[in-house]
Amino acid sequence: MNPPDLTRERGKTLRAPAILDALSHELPDATIALEFSNRWELLVATMLSAQSTDVKVNEVTRVLFRELPGPEAFAEAPLERIEQLIGALGLFRQKAKNVQATARLLLEHHGGEVPDTMEELLALPGVARKTANVVLSNGFGVHVGVVVDTHVARLARRLRFTREEDPKKIERDLMRLFPQQRWLDVSDLLIHHGRRTCHARRPRCEDCVIEPLCPSSQEAGLSDKR
Repeated sequence: MNPPDLTRERGKTLRAPAILDALSHELPDATIALEFSNRWELLVATMLSAQSTDVKVNEVTRVLFRELPGPEAFAEAPLERIEQLIGALGLFRQKAKNVQATARLLLEHHGGEVPDTMEELLALPGVARKTANVVLSNGFGVHVGVVVDTHVARLARRLRFTREEDPKKIERDLMRLFPQQRWLDVSDLLIHHGRRTCHARRPRCEDCVIEPLCPSSQEAGLSDKR
């Protein structure tokens, strides 16, 4: 239960930990939705998730990883075959090129293993900071940043954790607001809350556990506008 003096009007520094605690209690099983059995599969699944739903990616990777088990298989497969296997996803041709190029680079320079630093991950074809953060946090337990997808960006602005639009600036603000050991929780909880309750067009404020602390609550007659 929130302290009686903690309201939606209080500053984000006061509201933020209470909001995260409430979401953690409400969503105890919130974790990454992508299915994977090793770091390579995590990297590929995350690369494929751009402009695609996690549900669709999981459908594709169940077949993909069975047919091409590991970076060696991806490196040796005809590009057209990779395209066929991921053809149900958006941007599949570019994704196929990037995944194969990444597999070959890992074999040439990393012994076929996924690297564990932001710098090395960003050097891989098709890997941006969001993907690198997902891999480091979920594959290595290394938290060097916050994953900012569309849900995290929307909720971070809606909750007044940031006023920024650029994902890198949003990530910076979230890293300043929350302790490093909770950065993975920030991503997982905001993503799940965004999918289940705090929808973009019609947020279900009446069913929201953090509504009393939300400065954008439609239930309270407020809006996202600042």
